[in-house]
Amino acid sequence: MKTVAETQNIEHNKNWIYILKGILFSYIFTACLLFLFSLILTYTSVGENTIAPVVIIISMLSVLIGSSMSGVKIRKNGMIYGGIIGFLYIFFLYIVSSMIQIGFSLNLYSIIMISLSILSGMIGGIVGVNLKK
Repeated sequence: MKTVAETQNIEHNKNWIYILKGILFSYIFTACLLFLFSLILTYTSVGENTIAPVVIIISMLSVLIGSSMSGVKIRKNGMIYGGIIGFLYIFFLYIVSSMIQIGFSLNLYSIIMISLSILSGMIGGIVGVNLKK
């Protein structure tokens, strides 16, 4: 028979697996949508001034869907777990960006992206927890 602590530890580990799956899905979804947007930019007359808002929208939509998927599996504390997904999504993105890009710095655009990622993750987590299986 398992103790309460062992059961909680197993549940905690499952939650982290769901969080990682949500982040991974968010990255895959982001990559697919950014690829489609790059095709639109290449083959249409859409201006380059649309890049920043579209990247923000794609990122937020990806985090929203990824955290919703995780929230459906975790079934509790959607706001907290969704916020974690949003934070980790943008954190890893900025870590990789800072390693690749010379002179990388945080600016107003970065702060907006961080805030909106966490917020959309929280909203997605709430939605996911409240969806019926």
